[in-house]
Amino acid sequence: MRAPAAALLAALALALLTGCGGGDSGSGTAAPAATKTTTQVVVQTASEGFDAAKVYREAAPGVVTIRSLFDTSAAEGSGFVLDTEGKIVTNAHVVTDGEGSSRKVAKAVFIEFPDRNVVPAKVVGFDPFADVALLEVKPDGLELHPLKLGNDDELVVGQPVAAIGNPFGEQESLSVGIVSATDRSVKSLTQFQIEGAVQTDASINPGNSGGPLLDAGARVIGINQQIETNSGASDGVGFAVPISAVKHSLAQLKEDGNVEYAYIGVSSQALYPQLAAKLGLDTDHGGLLAEVVPGGPADEAGLKGGDEKLRFQGVPYRVGGDTILAVNGHQIVRPEDLASQVSASKPGKRVTVEVLHSDGERENIEVTLGKRPVGGPTG
Repeated sequence: MRAPAAALLAALALALLTGCGGGDSGSGTAAPAATKTTTQVVVQTASEGFDAAKVYREAAPGVVTIRSLFDTSAAEGSGFVLDTEGKIVTNAHVVTDGEGSSRKVAKAVFIEFPDRNVVPAKVVGFDPFADVALLEVKPDGLELHPLKLGNDDELVVGQPVAAIGNPFGEQESLSVGIVSATDRSVKSLTQFQIEGAVQTDASINPGNSGGPLLDAGARVIGINQQIETNSGASDGVGFAVPISAVKHSLAQLKEDGNVEYAYIGVSSQALYPQLAAKLGLDTDHGGLLAEVVPGGPADEAGLKGGDEKLRFQGVPYRVGGDTILAVNGHQIVRPEDLASQVSASKPGKRVTVEVLHSDGERENIEVTLGKRPVGGPTG
């Protein structure tokens, strides 16, 4: 099961941390609430052309510990300095609590810097869809070390990476691994998925949430967000929000503290050659529309969801509806392609959707995208 990488603080005890939202569930190990003497834990692995010590020297001064106080609990995570004006980036689940539209910001948030300064922070805004939050501290008297933001569009499996954060309260800890996979879909704090997530075997544990995943140049390529675990600790499968999604989120949060994503109002399943042959469809790619949300943009444009159930090669499908082949000329091939194409647009924008109807007819349909709700089917 996947669990958030934030640590829940309980007074001098260990407790279980439940899922961070969006239907996610899992467990994690709590960390003690008391501030402790800074401990540096460094784990290095050999990799040609990758200097873990150099990455640590360059990035560690910009990594911070974040403590959030709620009505009846507290949480601890990590974050990093974005600029010299006092902007800090972390996961939204580190500084918020609750479910869906009722998710609320912590009563108080404190940032501890590597030089032991501890100051209050303001939550500028948070994005539950990407699990990103933007914080701000007063920079006066602080020595701020902004981290460089990299790119995730050229990441390759096997590329070495480093994670710096606060696992189990052990501040300024470094773990090293590789990119295990790219383009993963992981849970957000809503019913929508975070697309393009980076999978890594660099050790990520409760308390690492919000900390940076770094490339060989000490550039941030993602924000460590959750782990796949049966034990509550790292089993070698961690996930980071890709920096491209983080940049998209921060651009809006900096403007007015809010975010908006486009919405088409469907849930879909990816089509592949054998399934297409089973259904008699003249295509080997596309998104089968399992459901079209009543009153949503796709429904208003006349698209139809499936009305029949089929189990094929052990997987259940809803079939008999339309298949989306492309959006604005971009083919829908992988499961996440439809959501990615919609997310690349803005609410209110008209897109051209190439549709294959169940009767074999192909049609280009104009759809005016809506604003994504906090809950609802992906798409």
